[in-house]
This record gives sequence, structure tokens and C-alpha cells, in this order.
Amino acid sequence: MGKYRIKAYFDEAYPPVPEKSTLFWRKFVPWQFIRFIVLNVKMIRIVVGGHS
Repeated sequence: MGKYRIKAYFDEAYPPVPEKSTLFWRKFVPWQFIRFIVLNVKMIRIVVGGHS
């Protein structure tokens, strides 16, 4: 049994840990507001395009 070791999980099974800059942009409220506006404009363009 010493020759064969059972490993429960490989390193590839775990998700990557976000960097500090990624965590900052996720929590930065002004950036979230800008992305919210951009997303809404995209949705409005799709809805208006479908109703014309």
C-alpha cells in the first residue's frame, strides 16, 4: 500500500484564487454602476430592435 497513494483531489480541481486587483474591481461601487449602465443599454438595444 505504500507504493500506491490515494489522493482525494488534484490541484486542478480547485478554482483559481482571484488577485487583489480583481477583488478591488468587484467591490468598487462606481465601476459596478458603470457596468450596470452598460448592461442596461445593451438590453434596451435588444428590446428596441425586437419591437421595430
